[in-house]
Amino acid sequence: MKKYTKQEVAAAIDHAVLKPEFTDKDLKEQAAMCIENGVFSMCVKPCDVKMAAELLKDSNVKVSCVLSFPHGADATPSKAFQAKQAIEDGVQEIDMVMNIGKFMSGDFDYVKNDIKAVVDVAHASDVKVKVIQESGHLTMEQVSKACELSYEASADFVKTSTGFGPGSATTEIIDVMIKTVGDKMEVKPSGGIRTWETAVAYLEQGVDRLGVGSTLAIFNGADAKGDY
Repeated sequence: MKKYTKQEVAAAIDHAVLKPEFTDKDLKEQAAMCIENGVFSMCVKPCDVKMAAELLKDSNVKVSCVLSFPHGADATPSKAFQAKQAIEDGVQEIDMVMNIGKFMSGDFDYVKNDIKAVVDVAHASDVKVKVIQESGHLTMEQVSKACELSYEASADFVKTSTGFGPGSATTEIIDVMIKTVGDKMEVKPSGGIRTWETAVAYLEQGVDRLGVGSTLAIFNGADAKGDY
């Protein structure tokens, strides 16, 4: 079994700074932590992209952001505009929420076109798109279907959870994602990754990125409180 270094785990982490009560001061502190620990990206709210880009500009840490968070319920033109705005503000990767209600309604064309609208804007600027399913709402069969729709819409990643919905990432969900699209897309568990052991277990399972809010706790080998 491969032994992971802190640097290897850090290089897979999208550090989430998404709590609604986070202030500009929190953003600055989190950015400094991301730079110090060499995480892959700092994932912020859309309104914080511009500031995050400025804080991280002289580092190797990328700026990622959420879009239509946390319910995926914005109208498709709004999602496309949000992507355009985020790119103008300096984002390098976008984590969009799939329209969960439309998916649960079986309106798969809507879901696919909704994702594709964001992907088309993002890919024109070489920005990757991750599609958050909020897998806690879904059966394993639905997880697989959501992965297929994300692939058909040309997204780059499938991702489990917002961290603000039911449940969190599980090895079972990740197994389904990898079996469905793992050879064609990248896979990102998020939600509930709060220990070193959990983070490493997902990497061993074959994921490409980790959505983490409790990055320091993972590095310190300690359990963290909260849902993300």
